[in-house]
Order: sequence, then C-alpha cells, then structure tokens
Amino acid sequence: MTRSRYETEVNRPGMSGDFERPDGWSDARETSGGARPSRGERAVRMVAEIRAEHESQGAAMTRVSELLGVGTPETVRKWVRLEQVEAGVRPGITWEESAEVKRLRREVTALKRANAILKAAAAFFGAELDRPSR
Repeated sequence: MTRSRYETEVNRPGMSGDFERPDGWSDARETSGGARPSRGERAVRMVAEIRAEHESQGAAMTRVSELLGVGTPETVRKWVRLEQVEAGVRPGITWEESAEVKRLRREVTALKRANAILKAAAAFFGAELDRPSR
C-alpha cells in the first residue's frame, strides 16, 4: 500500500493538526455546545481525498482514524455522516436544527417551571380569599 501525503503530513514535527475552517461552515457548531473539533473537519476532508486508494469508505475511515489518532473509526464515520447531512446529501438533522431544538426544549422547560409557580401562587392566594374574615 502506498503512503498518502497525510501520513507524512500528520507525523511531521510541529504539525498540530489544525487548519482553517472552510467557507460556508456554520458558527452554530461553536455555540451548540458540542463543537466538532477541527481535526474532525480535517478527517472528513481526508476521507474524501483518500477514498479512491481504499476498497471501501469504511477502510478509508479506518485509515484516517489511525493517521489522526482518533480513538475509533466510528468517530470518523460519525463526522463524515454529519457532514453529509450538512451538505444535504443524506437525510437528517443539521447542527443548526439540532441547536434550535435544544433551545426550544430549554424554553419549554422554563415555561413549564414558570407555569407551575404561577399555579401554586394562584392556589395560595385563592385559598386566602376563600377564608372567612374575623
């Protein structure tokens, strides 16, 4: 098997593995709490570039996970699938939609809490009004 350019690039002294974010990538990734690391973006790019050198996409993902020192090929697979969803190639929920759902769930929880407080207050003050005065 021939060595890809990434094998030398990743193992070169001083290489941090970081690179500039491509244009068109949403800032929702940074604010949604589960920001994908820059090596995930790099892994997605590497899988696409070395796919032709391997018999399957899974083999390419395994090789990229080895090159980048990612724990398992499953992590790389998730990053690739997420990018496919973001690009509209695969059906699923994008980062922005996921962030919106999380925000709405937090809002619903806060509204339910406020509603419970208002109900308790109404019951308390309503009971005071029903008591006979001396």
